[in-house]
Amino acid sequence: MKTFLTTVLALGRTMAVAGLLLGVAAPADAFDRLVFSTPDAPRALRRDLERTSLVASARKRRITDSQEIIAAARADYGRLLEVLYAYARYGGSISIRIDGREAANISPLERPDRIGTVTVEIIAGAEFTFGQADISPLPEGFRLPDDFRTGEVATAPVVRDALAAAISGWQSEGHAQAEVTGQRLRADHAAARLDVGISLEPGPKLDFGALSISGNSRVRTERIHEIAGLPEGETYSPEEQRRIANRLRRTGAFRSVTLSPREGPNPDGALDFDLSVVEESRRRKGAGFEYSTVDGFAVSSFWLHRNLLGGAERFRIDGRISGIDGDTGGTDYKIGVEFGRPATFDPDTSLFAKGDVEYLQEPDYTLEGANAEVGLAHIYSEQLEADAAVGLRYAGVEDAFGKSNFLLLTLPMGVTWDRRDRKLDPAKGFFLDTEVKPFWAIEDGEDGTRLFADARAYQGFGKDSRVVLAARAQYGAVFDAAIDATPPDFRFYSGGGGTVRGQPYQSLGVDLGGGDVTGGRSFLGLSTELRVDVSEKIGIVGFYDWGSIGADSALGQDSPSHSGAGLGLRYATGIGPIRVDLAKPLDGTADDGYQLYIGIGQAF
Repeated sequence: MKTFLTTVLALGRTMAVAGLLLGVAAPADAFDRLVFSTPDAPRALRRDLERTSLVASARKRRITDSQEIIAAARADYGRLLEVLYAYARYGGSISIRIDGREAANISPLERPDRIGTVTVEIIAGAEFTFGQADISPLPEGFRLPDDFRTGEVATAPVVRDALAAAISGWQSEGHAQAEVTGQRLRADHAAARLDVGISLEPGPKLDFGALSISGNSRVRTERIHEIAGLPEGETYSPEEQRRIANRLRRTGAFRSVTLSPREGPNPDGALDFDLSVVEESRRRKGAGFEYSTVDGFAVSSFWLHRNLLGGAERFRIDGRISGIDGDTGGTDYKIGVEFGRPATFDPDTSLFAKGDVEYLQEPDYTLEGANAEVGLAHIYSEQLEADAAVGLRYAGVEDAFGKSNFLLLTLPMGVTWDRRDRKLDPAKGFFLDTEVKPFWAIEDGEDGTRLFADARAYQGFGKDSRVVLAARAQYGAVFDAAIDATPPDFRFYSGGGGTVRGQPYQSLGVDLGGGDVTGGRSFLGLSTELRVDVSEKIGIVGFYDWGSIGADSALGQDSPSHSGAGLGLRYATGIGPIRVDLAKPLDGTADDGYQLYIGIGQAF
């Protein structure tokens, strides 16, 4: 039996050759017949074997070129063997016959006039378990994964993951060049047992050395050093190496970032690194067009500079016109600018300054406003970040309380904690976004504090999380300032795609009597979805949303509420699912019609 690592390398070469050979365009009709036989394979294994097979793919793609079919069949031996190993089937057999001839015995250069029948017969064999399961030495106190131990199912991915974990464990202790020095893999077919013994050499404990940078022409080298923040002289850490590369990628100034250690350490025990970057184009512009049955038409455009001052500074101008021919009160206009400077004070802190002017025609108020903020954003980890700013807010308002001019000093502070497995289509984890915004009245209004929190949780069930239960809770409140002394865009409404689907846009607020409605000082929104994948591309969703608005800072028993429910369809794409939701109001409104929502990504 070949050693495990040798087999993996051989499979990689086979797959690469197959990929080149299969790049030829195909004629219109497939070969006559494919027989795919897996008599002793469980359903999941059979499914993965068929999905992996290049011959099966050629049949679906109606390939008839005989040389291409032969190449696919010869490559299938390695590919199908890899699947068997992934299911701990080390005693299986694979036979691929082309018109009765074993494909392995046919020259890849042979070109028959035609191919009639391809027969793939796979005997999976018994499922192996671990006998000996040893990787050594290990760092003090380090434990290998629980599924890599005697008696557990001995799949190839478990061996691979255990080895990767062991090497990562040594690297986390500063042994940057830990490596495999020996391996002993033995399959006992009579006992269906796999013995695994792997020897490691941790190597010396190393420190971060110097950083050498290449590839930059417009972003200054000293600024790249500041953004990267390589901690020269500190103990090596693979997590810190990833953070260094991610800091540079986050700026958006680089198309690619490659950070790699030198082959060997310096005499003083320091490990130098080479950083190679490819810069992005400095400028980018774009435009968008949207339509909703509720919001109407919207057009937007932006202009972006990725390296304004030569230090990876971002400068962006945005313009948007929305609510055209919609049911949201009227046409809204907004233009904004934003400047960002990475690595200010330390590598994980960015300086930002932004401002905008807007004209809003909402169902219950009209607002002419301007806003300016200067602040800092700090990234604590890939999942946790926070920001704080000082702002000035002006709003000229006409609403149910008459005409007002608000001039406020604000201090917005926010924290985002994102533990989702995927941003646009999460199946596990949670997301929490909170903002606290104290404000002080310079003209009109009163001093107060606005709080808003958005919490989401996800739990997947079954293989590949094909069923996902998702839940969301939104909470908002305005403290101290009276409702008529609070700018209307600081108040809360419910209804529409972001809160309660099925209900008209901002249809729930505080009833002042005489037909006048305004936003509330408190809000609670609850949503739940059951998402089910019915195929690789298609998913269906059932959902229920509920929202309540209060006139005071806390909701009361008499606070009005409404709800909505509906069904949705999802179509998976590379950038997230295309979302189509059809929702109907359940209570709290006289409107009994349906609302349609279309977008990219899940609703939350």
